[in-house]
Amino acid sequence: MSIFGSMKTAVSGMNAQANRLSTVSDNIANVNTTGYKAVSTSFSSLVLPSSGGNYNSGGVQTSVRQAVSDQGDISYTTSTTDLAISGDGFFIVQGADGTPVLTRAGDFTKDDEGNLVNAAGFGLMGYSYNSGSPAVVVNGFDGLVPVNVNQEGLTAIASTSGVFKGNLDSNAKVAPVAPATLPSDNGATGTPTTDTKKFSMVAYDTLGNKVMYDFYFTKTAVTTPPPATGTASTWEVAIFRNADAATGGTTSFPYTTAGGAVATTTLDFDSTGKITNSTGSATIVDPVTGLSIDMDLSGFTQLGAAFAGTGTPNGQAASPVKDVTIDGDGIVYAKYEDGSTKPLYRIPLANVASPDKLTLMSGNVYSANGQSGVTVTGFPQTNGLGTIKSGALEGSNVDLAGELTEMIESQRSYTANSKVFQTGSDIMDVLVNLKR
Repeated sequence: MSIFGSMKTAVSGMNAQANRLSTVSDNIANVNTTGYKAVSTSFSSLVLPSSGGNYNSGGVQTSVRQAVSDQGDISYTTSTTDLAISGDGFFIVQGADGTPVLTRAGDFTKDDEGNLVNAAGFGLMGYSYNSGSPAVVVNGFDGLVPVNVNQEGLTAIASTSGVFKGNLDSNAKVAPVAPATLPSDNGATGTPTTDTKKFSMVAYDTLGNKVMYDFYFTKTAVTTPPPATGTASTWEVAIFRNADAATGGTTSFPYTTAGGAVATTTLDFDSTGKITNSTGSATIVDPVTGLSIDMDLSGFTQLGAAFAGTGTPNGQAASPVKDVTIDGDGIVYAKYEDGSTKPLYRIPLANVASPDKLTLMSGNVYSANGQSGVTVTGFPQTNGLGTIKSGALEGSNVDLAGELTEMIESQRSYTANSKVFQTGSDIMDVLVNLKR
């Protein structure tokens, strides 16, 4: 047995408890840090070879463990740019050097350039909608750009497509054969049949001005294929510019649109009221605004119920941005004053096979390494990734009561190891005094 060996063992124990106290102090210091993950100290023994009755004391070594995979409590805030992840995954952010790293700290605010950055100065990354709906790069960070929410000025988007759907009353009468009784005829003296149904829809030109179109639906034919009990019908659809409607009379006809209707088509229905057209569409070609709008009419039915219709074109009126919102799928929307929205970015999440093995870096961020596994990127709520909650923050997962207990235990253990060292020192004094 070696006196020096026991003293070295005691020093090893004191160093181990000092490391433990360091992790405790880090945890307590970051008990209010957004997205912070607690660290802890694990102990393992070091054993030296012994023979017979001669025992050689060894020591203890420590390793630091991270509780990265443990969810922190989520609390709600008043800022829509505060983001929390409920479930697995990390935000992808980048620092001043431009290197992408991972974090759970979602306390993002707008900087002087409009980029979303968290309290540590790391900027949030996402995929832009400038080239259409984005696709995720699953094995890398290519295509990611800083999420910028500066949307100043007015924005106008011309309508290019739309959907019109509803029901056409199967009890409507077929239009007579007399001239100028169909809307598409647009005769100066003709009047559409009373069973012709009119709907209107608003679209937008390239300057964001509203352009209204009138849709006329008229039944033109009925067939009863035996042995069916219902009837198959054909309807004419004629579309006009509302601004060209006649004024001062009892009808909007005749329209003064050059060339008549801006679009005409027919809709065929079977005996069950379902549309049978292979396309069921019409293309509005506006000679005044230059708009070309593809209208999907395949959602219409012909049933024994009242006429009903609703239209939803794309496009946007000239309107300023009022707010920015973020949904659970990570899509960042610009919300305009007129109530319309436009997607700007989609925020992805990243994950690794072993989050607790990630390399911790300053700023509460992590980088992947050989032990954690490679980074896999995906959109929220896909492939096991969590949900993004806007207006919320994930708190630290530190248990303060537990840390105070750890601190007391560490102090006691350190004192006990110091007593072993002191006892060894006293024994050495006895040995030295034997020579005197």
